[in-house]
Order: sequence, then structure tokens, then C-alpha cells
Amino acid sequence: LEDLKKFMSDFNGCDLKKTATQLVFSDGNPKSNVMIIGEAPGAEEDRQGKPFCGASGKLLDKMLASINLDRNKVYITNVIPWRPPGNRTPTENEISLMKPFLLRHIELVEPKILVAVGGSASKAILNFEGGILRYRGIWKEISLSNSLVIPIIATLHPAYLLRAPNQKKLAWEDLKSIRSKLKELND
Repeated sequence: LEDLKKFMSDFNGCDLKKTATQLVFSDGNPKSNVMIIGEAPGAEEDRQGKPFCGASGKLLDKMLASINLDRNKVYITNVIPWRPPGNRTPTENEISLMKPFLLRHIELVEPKILVAVGGSASKAILNFEGGILRYRGIWKEISLSNSLVIPIIATLHPAYLLRAPNQKKLAWEDLKSIRSKLKELND
């Protein structure tokens, strides 16, 4: 992981690096069974160098706590490691440029479960078209080059839930599904 982090820090092929304060690589436990993948760092994440540490991070922490998880029991990263200017959505080009790094990151961590948080992260990993509401809560599998096959679920982004609190019930259904899948894998 340290080699990947250094390689990404030294990588100059993505223009987002020029406008960001720093690389936002990961947070949490790299030996975790659960890997959470967000879209890209926001302003607070760019300042602190950790994913999900602003208002949406506080909500993510509460969501995790509701199924007996926390940052010591999960591993968190983003599709894009640098903050896009003005918190804009990453472009298709930026996502395709950084996706090989993300896939390598997943291979190194070898989680038992992937959780794609939000539309951009879900589309990047699951290659679907359309909105997140259509695809959230459905378990899929991704196959990696090291022959690893990992179950993955898409869920709603905490930032979206802060703007649309009426959708929290959908996120709760996803969280219960994640809890069940973890129990199933551990039994």
C-alpha cells in the first residue's frame, strides 16, 4: 500500500493534482473485511488528507455505527484521490485515468465486501448507466486481475442524504444488507 501511495503521489498524469492541496489516499484499517469507496475528496478532506472527514463523514460514521462498524473496522478510499476544483463531479476521463489505481488498491487490501458510496463511485466500479437509485442495494460481484471476486453493493452518498433526508430509509436498507452479508461471510 505504501508503494501504491508513493506511486500515486508521484503520478503527474491527472490535472486534478495541480489544483488539490494533497493526495487523499485512505483512512481506516487496511486489514478490514469492508472497503468503502467514495467519489473524490471534498474541501475538508483535501485539507485533512483523509476521506470522508467533513459533514458527510460524520454521517458516514453514524451509518457505520448503526451496523456496529467504525473507521477501525473498515477501510475507506476514493475513486479520485485529489479534490476536483469547486467539488465538481469527476469527469469520465479523470475516472478512467484513475480507475487502474483504484483496482490495484482493492487488490492490495483484498476486502471481503466492497461498498460503493454514491453515483460516481458506483458507476466507476460497476460500469452502469443511469442514476444510483436504480442500482443501490443490489449485490453484484467484481472480478480482479488477481482472480479475486468480491461482492459489491452501491449505496447512497452521505452528502446526498444530508440534502435528501427522506432517502435515509433506503440507505438503512443497504446498511442492513451489508450487515447480513458480513455475518454470512463470517459464519
